[in-house]
Amino acid sequence: MRIIPLILNLLFASLVLAQNPVTWTTQAKQIDSLTFDVVITANIEEKWHLYATEMPEDGPLPTEFSFQDVTPIGLLTHSELITGYDPIFEMELSYFDNKATFYQTIKVADQSVQDITVELIYQACDDKLCIFRDEQLLVSLTGDSQKQQSEDLTALTADSEKKLKIELKNTDLLTTNSDQDSDSSSIWNIFLLGFFGGLIALLTPCVFPMIPLTVSFFTKQSSTKSQGLTNALLYAFFIVLIYALLSLPFHFLDSINPEILNTISTNIWLNIFFFLIFLFFAFSFFGYYELTLPSSWANRLDFASNKAGGFIGIFLMALTLAIVSFSCTGPILGSLLAGSLSSTGGATQLSMGMTGFGLALALPFGLFALFPNLLQSLPKSGGWMNTLKVVLGFIELALAIKFLSNADLVAHWGILKREIFIGLWILIFVVMIAYLFGLFRFPHEAKKPRLGTGRILLAVVSLSFVVYLVPGTLPNSSSNSLKLLAGFPPPTFYSIYAQDSDCPLNLDCYKDYDKGVAVAKAANKPILLDFTGWACVNCRKVEENVWSDPEIYRLINEELVLISLYVDDRESLADEDQFTLEYTSGRIRNIETIGQKWAAFQAINFNSVAQPHYILMMPDGTLLAPPQQYTDIPTYLQWLQNGLANVPRQALGFTLE
Repeated sequence: MRIIPLILNLLFASLVLAQNPVTWTTQAKQIDSLTFDVVITANIEEKWHLYATEMPEDGPLPTEFSFQDVTPIGLLTHSELITGYDPIFEMELSYFDNKATFYQTIKVADQSVQDITVELIYQACDDKLCIFRDEQLLVSLTGDSQKQQSEDLTALTADSEKKLKIELKNTDLLTTNSDQDSDSSSIWNIFLLGFFGGLIALLTPCVFPMIPLTVSFFTKQSSTKSQGLTNALLYAFFIVLIYALLSLPFHFLDSINPEILNTISTNIWLNIFFFLIFLFFAFSFFGYYELTLPSSWANRLDFASNKAGGFIGIFLMALTLAIVSFSCTGPILGSLLAGSLSSTGGATQLSMGMTGFGLALALPFGLFALFPNLLQSLPKSGGWMNTLKVVLGFIELALAIKFLSNADLVAHWGILKREIFIGLWILIFVVMIAYLFGLFRFPHEAKKPRLGTGRILLAVVSLSFVVYLVPGTLPNSSSNSLKLLAGFPPPTFYSIYAQDSDCPLNLDCYKDYDKGVAVAKAANKPILLDFTGWACVNCRKVEENVWSDPEIYRLINEELVLISLYVDDRESLADEDQFTLEYTSGRIRNIETIGQKWAAFQAINFNSVAQPHYILMMPDGTLLAPPQQYTDIPTYLQWLQNGLANVPRQALGFTLE
């Protein structure tokens, strides 16, 4: 789960694109005169995954080996897999990290065979990009280990180049990367989210009344004004330190296995557990019971702080605050914990979020110690704090639905389709609006709350949010993408309505380069060349969250010809369209599928094998901008506008509005 969609929207592609994240070595061990054990080893770069030999139908491509001109004996076996939730495909998958070893026993026809060929097809992904490759591995049967170098697809014979090579102009743009690396931005955004959560916690009845009492204690009980100020600031510092230290154990887990935090927090049953926990949090905020730590802890700490005095006493006082305020801060921290563990930042993001939370919680204690006169401007405690707790309870219910949705997506239950998910959110916030307008109250509320300006304003804002959600339940609505909530509802294709278009967003697209170029020439328009994949989840994210922006959609629909080339398409080419590529090294590669053709086409002409990968160019091959990968709306829109600004106007006769 992501706490706020902003985190998902700020995941950009890396500055350095890993072209060959998986390298292969082969070795054969002789059993008898005709039988060998073949060992194939994959060395996988950090942060990349190589997927297992068996994958679900709607998952990534499996790793497949085809042994040529030999008889396999028994089944292919492999080293241990990692099984866990894959954030790219949003499902439980098995994959290899760092290193994978495959074993196959084979029998050759006669003793004169000295080496064999293995055809290999695989997919590998990191958290932003995926590659789809098919290679030929050479296995020496003489016992020598063979390191398989990835073939340079530009090192072709002259005849082979003619098959796929196109004439490009402005090729210096291919060496320019138009992406940005925003990992640090994502870290700071989780810090801000934690800070925002801390500000909300400040306004709850567990924390707010303690602010003037605690500040007054330090200013009045100290022998000098400067000592009181020092103690109050030290108290605030210890609050930040305590909440930052709460994330420390997760760093030990992260160091054991960087994937463990994501794995333990996003499997089906743990998501169901989080769903139940958030329901528990919600009813606590509704006032049905108090969520507290043992009162003896706070009493002992309070006694110890009075006895210890000095730095230790102040630290224990700060720890006492954390314990007695847990009934209000616990659910907020629970949201922060669950969201951080299931995002790509893991323990680092959790630490930043917890530090931000602690800083917000500590801020008023330090601020009012510096400026004690400001205490008089604090609003008085009252019923508004209980209203805030109840509102937080409804938000916890909405977050609980998200956890249940995660489990549903991974397990393919089909219970919480996108429109049902949004409908449940609408129901939750409609009930909250009814509460804010005083149409009902919870059992712990002795009398009907006063309908003040704050409640009315909050109800109006909530009603606006409900109105925003409604189009998301309708079929074929241009507003149903809910871009402000991207990453929270299930994806648009996980819908109760039939999806009948094989082009994203019902755009006109061409899945053959030559046909698309012919249309672009006839229409006198530039080309958006989209290297994509059926199993490329980040490609879908760009299409649904970026291309759906009205201006981007208009530019693609009206001023560009979209050519989408699927590099993982396993459909066979017609017999007359199949061909071979001959490398200068003498190796022959058979191009038999549509995906093989477009993957080789991308590598030969654009020096890239990763998807998504976008090219802006003229029909005559003139490049208009550097390539673009997975990014956000402002970056993509600016990229399109800059590229279209470079279109030769005298050739095309249209203007960019």
